[in-house]
Amino acid sequence: MDGVEESIARKYRVLGELFDERERRLWAAVEAGELGRGVISLIARAPGLSRNAISRGLDELAGVQRGETLPQGRIRAAGGGRKSLTEKDPQLLEALERLVEPMTRGDPQSPLRWTCKSTRQLAQALKRQGHPVGRQKVCELLGALGYSLQANRKSHEGSNHADRDAQFAHINAQVSDHQQRGQPVISVDTKKKELIGDFRNGGREWHPRGRPEEVRNHDFMDPDLGKVNPYGVYDQSANVGWVSVGTDHDAAEFAVERIRRW
Repeated sequence: MDGVEESIARKYRVLGELFDERERRLWAAVEAGELGRGVISLIARAPGLSRNAISRGLDELAGVQRGETLPQGRIRAAGGGRKSLTEKDPQLLEALERLVEPMTRGDPQSPLRWTCKSTRQLAQALKRQGHPVGRQKVCELLGALGYSLQANRKSHEGSNHADRDAQFAHINAQVSDHQQRGQPVISVDTKKKELIGDFRNGGREWHPRGRPEEVRNHDFMDPDLGKVNPYGVYDQSANVGWVSVGTDHDAAEFAVERIRRW
C-alpha cells in the first residue's frame, strides 16, 4: 500500500490548497470509495485529514448520490473547527504581556512601551513557562496587545548593548516620576528634509470628487525655496504638540533651539 499512499499524497499536494473543508472531505471520500474498504486510515495519513472528516465526507457523498442537496453557505458545523490558541490557553496573552510590559502590571498607563526581545526569544520564554507557541503566533498576539512592527532601518552595527533594556526602563521611570510631580515631559522628533513648494507627498486631504490638488510632475528642488528640516515637539502630559521648520543643517543645534523657545 506504500505506492497508494504516495499516490494520494502526490494528488493532495497538487489539489489540497484549492479545496475548502467540504471539498477536501468529498475528495477523500471519493478516493476511499475507489480503493475499497480498510483505507480510511491510509487516506487520513496521506493528506492529513482525520478519520472523522473522511467518514463525514463518505456520508455526504452518499447523500449526494441519493439526490440530497448539501447545505449552502456553511461548510462546517456550527461551533466546529479548531479553537484559537488563546481559547485553549487563556493565560497565554497575559504571560506574553508580562514578558514585554516595561513596568509592573499595576501600572497599565506606562508612558513608554517597548520590547527588546525578538519573537523567537519570546516564544522560547513562553514555552519555558508552559505555553507552547510559535514565533508567528507571537507576532499576532503582540499586534493584539498594541505593539507594531516599525519600519526597517540601516542598523547593522553589531550586537545590541547589554544594558539596552535597562536604559529604556530608566527613561520610563524618569518620565513617570516627573509626570507624577507635575513636571513637563517632552519628546522631540525630527523628520528628513522636505521640499518647499507644490510637491507631491504621501498625505491625503478631503477634496471634491475628481478634483485633487494639483502638484508638480517632478520632485526637483526649487532653488529659490530650497528644503527645510521639520521638528516636532510633543508635551506628553498636556497632550499637545507643535511643529517647527528650519534651514539649519546642524540638527542638534536646531533641536536645542526648539526646546529653548518652547
